[in-house]
Amino acid sequence: MVKKSRSGESVYTTSCAGCHSIGVAGAPKSNNKSDWAPRLKRGMDDLVKVAISGKGAMPPKGTCDTCSADELRAAIEHMTK
Repeated sequence: MVKKSRSGESVYTTSCAGCHSIGVAGAPKSNNKSDWAPRLKRGMDDLVKVAISGKGAMPPKGTCDTCSADELRAAIEHMTK
């Protein structure tokens, strides 16, 4: 059986919002264009790599150790709208 990918909104709500909704430990806040602009300049592929490996206070894959790279990308896309 093939596992269905979770939506970016679903991953964000369950695994990312705790930190990214308020900017815990310098996390870029969701839907805050000025927080995300310098990061987006590096490209989405780089943002996904950082999400997978972790950065600063964020552990690898944040709090979604079962997320695929595509699900993490969808969550980042959701946060950067």
